[in-house]
Amino acid sequence: MNKNHSEAESLFLPRWLGPALGRAVTDHPVVALTGARQVGKSTLLKHADPTKHWRYVTFDNSDAVKQAKRDPAGLWAGTDRVVLDEVQRLPGILSAVKEAVDAHRGKMRFALSGSANLLLMRQVSESLAGRAVYLTLLPMTIGEMHRKHPPACVEAILSGRFPGEERLPVAAVDPIAAIPQGLMPGLLPLSAESRTRWWEGYAATYLERDLRQLSQVESLSDFRTVMEVLALRAGQLVNQTDVARDSHVSQPSVHRYLNLLETTCLIDRLPAFARNRTTRLIKAPKLHWVDPALAAFLGGLHDEAAIKAAREAGALFENLIFHHLKVLAGMVTPKMRLYHWRTLKGKEVDFVLEWGRKIAAVEVKLTGSPRYGDCEGLEAFLKEHPEASGGILVHDGRDVVRLGTKIIALPWTALAGA
Repeated sequence: MNKNHSEAESLFLPRWLGPALGRAVTDHPVVALTGARQVGKSTLLKHADPTKHWRYVTFDNSDAVKQAKRDPAGLWAGTDRVVLDEVQRLPGILSAVKEAVDAHRGKMRFALSGSANLLLMRQVSESLAGRAVYLTLLPMTIGEMHRKHPPACVEAILSGRFPGEERLPVAAVDPIAAIPQGLMPGLLPLSAESRTRWWEGYAATYLERDLRQLSQVESLSDFRTVMEVLALRAGQLVNQTDVARDSHVSQPSVHRYLNLLETTCLIDRLPAFARNRTTRLIKAPKLHWVDPALAAFLGGLHDEAAIKAAREAGALFENLIFHHLKVLAGMVTPKMRLYHWRTLKGKEVDFVLEWGRKIAAVEVKLTGSPRYGDCEGLEAFLKEHPEASGGILVHDGRDVVRLGTKIIALPWTALAGA
């Protein structure tokens, strides 16, 4: 191993998805790893076992693109383990991958990486039906940044096992300070001013290159305006009519732009949880961003002081918790599903976790002193769903506190693995 490679290995921060990726590429002929740009897909494939030992081909390389068009099988000649990166640039390669897999059943292994878009996923599904499995890489968790192991508290509570009451060690990260620092790997070594410039470049590249590759957008300025309006709605119900009014963009365009943002993994529309019950529910989805720092940047909140003073602080904290829950949800088999719950009478919980037949509710409060009064939504949900394992009140303090027979208050750091 050369010196540069050894240094790169030492700087690599292991990702919690790594073990699941390792198992998937061992058991399946094709694994498609997708996610928003700059979340670290290429880095993970280059440094995680076993793909770090595989032949690596990126279609960012024009020579590789030329070869793929003329002699795709030549890209993996002499090996049966291949990483194909930036596949969305050359989706036609999927036919050659299918041929190779079918011609060498049980032997060939491919890891495909690319920006998550509907076009790529549809073509993978059509070309590699029954051959491919799909994993999504998200931005980093706070625990990953500190080389910590993923917490097991969510799975434990879903199984009815509650932690004991205790005061945890002082949290290393203030959540409001963590939000502008961001979760993208490229932000870790940067100063506050450099982070703002990084997001400026990220947004510009997304609008001017990534978006144009995926779809024709009539007005990039209108698209940017819709992004900025949506940034102020993190953690809120998605109302396209309101977004159209505030952005002065037509509702059909807003509808299309929302689909594009979700397709490129920049936003999530969290569906409403609804089982056959008597309570009337609001069915509109809630909006969350791939990184709360992106929402803060687009909303004009560029530092910790601005976020603390903003009415959106609680919603951005909720978005931060959503991110960590989504990472944990994607690590288990089968994947855990996330929802929100809100009744027409105003009772709500921020998240509902569903894993098989097990469910639990999560409420997020930006407070260091969780109180019984903060649990009204959780109690309403547990009354409506007595089969639920329990409720979790996530807060930014240090104490694990039992607030009811089936309700526990957890510091956000216990969830984030910090």
